[in-house]
Amino acid sequence: MPRMSHVAFVAGATGYTGRAVVQELRARGVSTFAHVRPDSSKLDAWRGVFESMGAVVDTTPWTAEAFAARFAEVRPTVVFALLGTTKARARAAERVGAASADYQAVDWGLTMLLVEAAQAVAAKVVYLSSAGADARSRSAYLAVRGRVEARLEASGRPFVSARPSFITGPDRDEPRAAERLGAAVADGVLGLAGALGARRLRDRYRSTTNVALARALVRLGLDDGAAGIFESEALRDS
Repeated sequence: MPRMSHVAFVAGATGYTGRAVVQELRARGVSTFAHVRPDSSKLDAWRGVFESMGAVVDTTPWTAEAFAARFAEVRPTVVFALLGTTKARARAAERVGAASADYQAVDWGLTMLLVEAAQAVAAKVVYLSSAGADARSRSAYLAVRGRVEARLEASGRPFVSARPSFITGPDRDEPRAAERLGAAVADGVLGLAGALGARRLRDRYRSTTNVALARALVRLGLDDGAAGIFESEALRDS
């Protein structure tokens, strides 16, 4: 059951899912800190967006010491770890053979910095993983998410790891036409599979929107009884 009051910290708040999480938290009246990189060229614009929602814009630098001090000050009860290398940046890294290094620095390094700071103040971590996450995967993207999940499980601390499939919608910053087409095709195939009886397969891999996913992440994050890994079919509106 949800406790009476929470303090939420959202890392990755400017991302497609992150901004929807901030909005959902504020709609529920949760005290919310929305993190924006202090060197972001769009800091003023994001400040306007998040403050209009009633969130506090946080610009803590990405160092272990800075986050440890900030969390000791604001005492979050739930930390949303929604970090990830953008598709454009990943493609650029792949062209120079540095994709795995990029994932190591951001998707692993910054996420673990955040997780360790959260666990030091006994905050619950809500981690945005991915369908197919597996530390043994040949995909750098899926492998690093599997590694983060393994570390969260080994910690013995409360956490939620969400594994959505495609996250799509018409209002993404990047056009991602190929991804939207892939989601549409996959949803069509999965719909047919569901009609033929493969409902679990359909529910596991069909696409979702950032708004629906945000509702699920917030619901699971605020529920003290919710913990562990949640596959895509558990991340639907309830």
